[in-house]
Amino acid sequence: MDSVRSPEWPVAPLGGASANSAAARYGVAPGTGPVVGRAGPPPSAAPPPYRPSSGGLPTPPVGKPAAPPIPVKILVAGGFGVGKTTTVGAISEIAPLTTEAEMTTAGIGVDDPGARSTKTTTTVAMDFGCVTIDRSLKLYLFGTPGQSRFGFMWDDLARGALGALVVVDSSRLDDCFPAIDFFERAGLPFVVGVNAFDGRLALELGEIRWALAIGDHVPLVQFDARDRLSVRDALLVVLDRALDRATRDRRA
Repeated sequence: MDSVRSPEWPVAPLGGASANSAAARYGVAPGTGPVVGRAGPPPSAAPPPYRPSSGGLPTPPVGKPAAPPIPVKILVAGGFGVGKTTTVGAISEIAPLTTEAEMTTAGIGVDDPGARSTKTTTTVAMDFGCVTIDRSLKLYLFGTPGQSRFGFMWDDLARGALGALVVVDSSRLDDCFPAIDFFERAGLPFVVGVNAFDGRLALELGEIRWALAIGDHVPLVQFDARDRLSVRDALLVVLDRALDRATRDRRA
């Protein structure tokens, strides 16, 4: 599966705590959005179609609070300057936690953000954000540092994660090899998301798959790290991949 399509959500106005809430971002009350399932053969007994009640969401019984959403940890990884911090910030419903530090002359020749980049800061620890999918599921996003000298943190950040989005710059594919190698060795489900800088790719997706030497079982998607809806679709592919792995492991 190379993509997951879902209905367009209205773009919420920027600014303010209320505008940055899940309901304002997604335009629907939690739990009423589309249901995205795992690609595969249908079950023997198909469940009845979902029909929302006309009265809206049911009110929890008095004295019995609603169960909190299930927390799901997702990593956003990749090389230096590929758009990991931008990805987390574009989708997070809270002000994202970042550990950005000014780039100095000491990094010249060590940290290469690319010829097209105007990057002046770099992540020195991690990024953190969260997004509520519905009232039963909430994603916690952890962005990894991109420089190899901070690679010792990846094992700790990956602990407890269900999947990862590996962000790739199509003009600097060699920078993403360590991230792909890491998740292949760890056995963690991952999706390769090619960030479309300036709205275009340096190579076609088929050429990128060949250059990265990843199998057909690894989803490869194009997205824009600056666009919330585009980031959402890429994360849905990660969730679908993690669900597919969990289902196969349970059957085994």
